[in-house]
Amino acid sequence: MIDSTSPADPAATKPAVLIIGGLGFMGRFLAHYIHSNQLASTLRLVDKQLPQLASLAPEHQAACSNENFLQADASREQSQARIFDLPPAPDGAKREFDYIFNCGGETRFSQEDEVYRVRSYELSVTVGKEAARRGVKAFVEVSTGAVYNSNRTPQREGDKTSKPHTKQAKWKLAAEEELAKIPGLRLCVLRVPHVYGPYSGRWLATQLALARVYQSREPKETLKWLWSSELRTNTLHVEDAARALWLAAEWRAKNDRIPNAPNDKIIFNVVDKGATSQGTLANIIKQIFGIETGFQNAIVNTFARLNLEHVVDDVNDDTLDDWADLQESAGIKGNGGPLSPFMEKELLRDADLSLDGSRFESVVGFR
Repeated sequence: MIDSTSPADPAATKPAVLIIGGLGFMGRFLAHYIHSNQLASTLRLVDKQLPQLASLAPEHQAACSNENFLQADASREQSQARIFDLPPAPDGAKREFDYIFNCGGETRFSQEDEVYRVRSYELSVTVGKEAARRGVKAFVEVSTGAVYNSNRTPQREGDKTSKPHTKQAKWKLAAEEELAKIPGLRLCVLRVPHVYGPYSGRWLATQLALARVYQSREPKETLKWLWSSELRTNTLHVEDAARALWLAAEWRAKNDRIPNAPNDKIIFNVVDKGATSQGTLANIIKQIFGIETGFQNAIVNTFARLNLEHVVDDVNDDTLDDWADLQESAGIKGNGGPLSPFMEKELLRDADLSLDGSRFESVVGFR
């Protein structure tokens, strides 16, 4: 853990920062952003996996080094003292973290409810209670825009959340609500859409792997998506996400409420300006891979609504063997790495992910 806090050191005036889930996709980019810009006096990353096993990119090695890292399960109460305790200041005074970012939780889709309850909900609540007890200046919780009901119109922070898209989103929403009840917790919730960027292994990477399978086929086939080109699949680049997290913490440390907001909950959507849809992605993939793309007709879509699990199984059966052949011909051995065209049923639902990020831009000044 990098720690330079002698009284004469200008770093002593910088915040001490704790990132839960620090080796995850967003966590490592946030750590890199903080480390590269020398924003923290102390930087500690907590994760269940070790840096040596996290497939870190070369540029992330320094920020995620062993001296910044603590291995622990942050969902367990007995881990909290080890996670939160800091060495005393040079004058012997007790020190606490100033900013805490919770980038942790279960990122896989289509898991059982109990998995999300333990690995996402319990994690958030346990760490949130400890942060409140220690008087942390800002606790930033990473949530998801999938908590909103499906709507093509960009959703604002006060819009309906009675039908989250996924089980992951359902438990993220439950965590948000429970965190808001903790006395003294200086909470700030960021709801993000599909986060993409270098080394992304999920939503966008799945689409690109699928496109690579279609590119390899002879005779050529058209890659067709379900539903329509208008289905909203809003996006945020991971480097923008990291910057947004830092700005949110700085703002929350100095502010107790959002001006002119209808209630005391501090929640922000963070999303790019692209209004990304399935049509956007289809056009990009067509350009990159040189394949024809399109959308299924009404008959196929109606069948898929009634038999989505069957449709997803068929898609996976149709592509996974081809993907394995591509990997073998490229000399990729073992488990094949993080990329796969494997489709999750929850991600294929006919549900718009459409966010309005104007509040965060106007209140916090994010661009």
